[in-house]
Amino acid sequence: MRVLLVEDDDRLASALTTALARHGHQVTRAGLAVDALRLAGGVDFVLLDLGLPDMDGLDVLRRLRRVSAVPLIVVTARTEEREVLRGLRSGADDYLVKPFRTVELMARMEAVVRRGTRPMPARDDVVSVGDVRIDLESRQVTVAGEPVTLTRREFDVLAMLAREPGVVRGREEILDEVWGDPLLSASRSLDVHVANLRSKTGRPGLVETLRGTGYRLGSTA
Repeated sequence: MRVLLVEDDDRLASALTTALARHGHQVTRAGLAVDALRLAGGVDFVLLDLGLPDMDGLDVLRRLRRVSAVPLIVVTARTEEREVLRGLRSGADDYLVKPFRTVELMARMEAVVRRGTRPMPARDDVVSVGDVRIDLESRQVTVAGEPVTLTRREFDVLAMLAREPGVVRGREEILDEVWGDPLLSASRSLDVHVANLRSKTGRPGLVETLRGTGYRLGSTA
């Protein structure tokens, strides 16, 4: 396979490149997130470190998953359960903690390939709810044709709900993706942003609260 190895540690990258080549793979190495995003479209498999110098690897993973279903394994030193869950929820096919044996990496890669490539979810760049129009690509929101000015995080919350209308997003899940910290669930930050979305759009039903669960895109009533 054509494998993209996203790893900023030169020694580890060299060792992994040698091991992968020994198993017949063609390896392209990227040490920066910007290069990884540029190269990912031309490979069959991605091995992604999370500790990159120019961008957190989870952000790379989320951006990549918006446009690609390429098989991907996170390879990182982050061992916390929270980090594993974040990686898998963000779209990784598997999560491998350093240090690891090469034979285990190869076995996991083979297992991911056997499971097959995940289908890309169908997604519209523009989501409409009543007279509310949410353009995910241009990050613009209009109500009855009139533009509504949102902060970056307000739009990120709305976009997360709009990408999968009807799907309930848990509080910790939203805080994790938008704020990068699920521990903010103890604060009122998310509630304030949701209240602002309802107020600025003038559509109190646009974001529906499910007590004890989370939020989902609602109606415009």
